[in-house]
Amino acid sequence: MQKILVLGAGRSSGSLIQYLLDQSAGNDWQVTVADQQEDMARQKTGSHPHAIARSINIQDGDARVELIQEHHLVVSLLPPHLHILAARDCLTAGKHLVTASYVSPEMAALREEVKKAGILFMCEMGLDPGIDHMSAMRIIHALKERKVEILSFRSATGGLVALESDNNPWHYKITWNPRNVVLAGQGAAQYLEKGKTRYIPYQRLFTQTEITAIPGYGRFEAYANRDSLHYIDTYGLQGVPDILRATFRRPGYCEAWNALLKLGWTDDSYQLHLPAGMTYAGLTEAFLPPDRKSQQVRKRMARWLHEKPGSGILRRLEWLGIFEETAIGITEATPAVILQQLLEKKMKMGEQDKDLIVMQHHFRFREEGKEKEWSSVMVLKGRDQHHTAMADTVGLPMGILTKKILEGSLKLTGVQIPVMPEVYIPVLKELETLGVVFQEKEKKLKGRNKG
Repeated sequence: MQKILVLGAGRSSGSLIQYLLDQSAGNDWQVTVADQQEDMARQKTGSHPHAIARSINIQDGDARVELIQEHHLVVSLLPPHLHILAARDCLTAGKHLVTASYVSPEMAALREEVKKAGILFMCEMGLDPGIDHMSAMRIIHALKERKVEILSFRSATGGLVALESDNNPWHYKITWNPRNVVLAGQGAAQYLEKGKTRYIPYQRLFTQTEITAIPGYGRFEAYANRDSLHYIDTYGLQGVPDILRATFRRPGYCEAWNALLKLGWTDDSYQLHLPAGMTYAGLTEAFLPPDRKSQQVRKRMARWLHEKPGSGILRRLEWLGIFEETAIGITEATPAVILQQLLEKKMKMGEQDKDLIVMQHHFRFREEGKEKEWSSVMVLKGRDQHHTAMADTVGLPMGILTKKILEGSLKLTGVQIPVMPEVYIPVLKELETLGVVFQEKEKKLKGRNKG
């Protein structure tokens, strides 16, 4: 019997755990789900005969080592900064590791040791990063086989809310780690435009957006996501003059989020020491510069933003609750932590709400003197609050790869991300059978031929 350890039973774990349990009987697997809260693990495993729910304090090194040594493969759904604890123990014990998180500097430093140990640490195996890598590389390799000149690569992904569940002015609800929502975009974004490197500092990030329309799903705005330059070598796009990775939101979200950023609500760099009973309106007023014309917080905000009182930005901020005389209930926290608490309350998915994942790749290339474009779009809708598209697209790729590793069909070793055909071909093929399907379209561009 092969034993799989899943570390973490949070909101994105359901689809992964269900996939592993569905596959367990036919593959003779035992699936252990370990979480700090054992009841959360039990909710995910139920009474399945091939499942075990465990409680673990991931900071307890002895308990962690003992648990990892009992298993053949570890899937880590821990917060990103804790993956390295599991990784070091997996290296010592000679166990494979799968995560959905970006390769951290600490994880990258283990490359040679992991390779020498003959084991595989597959990172970035979720949605974004993960499915974005695999689906983009499938197109890039196809274009390279045709020996075309790639002129532009743009890619964007968004975890959103389905139209029928969109009932707030932000057109957004939280379906993944809420802390990541609050801290999104912090640090400069970098990308290539016409062969030149462009930088967007955090304070300008949400003011530089592009609108995209996807038939049947409406309009989206995209803001630059992290360091697009990193993917030049990863994707083999040397010499391509335009490269941009971005995040999708609905129109209006970014301008309102930018107001929160300007005000200081998203800052996670210092602790506030608030008096007992401080309200959201009181904290907003404290962030605003003095205004002799009015003491009314909403009006002061409108003047400071140079917005009309009834503008979309003000309506979104008011709905969020930052003008309310409601006690915050926290006396020591960063502004970002207080904002996270507010978002979790106001942007919570309802029981029957459905989320929506949208991913789009857009390539422009020249073939035999003619300019063409290749677009690839994946849209997936969740079923309800518990069976989300986010959980499917984060968890299913990890589950499929786990199966491939335990089957012995992958010979990869070292710290990797899923950009190679032996990974993306079988994973994308199985994802299609599970409803994660890309619609691809290629067309010639008029007036852009070059003989």
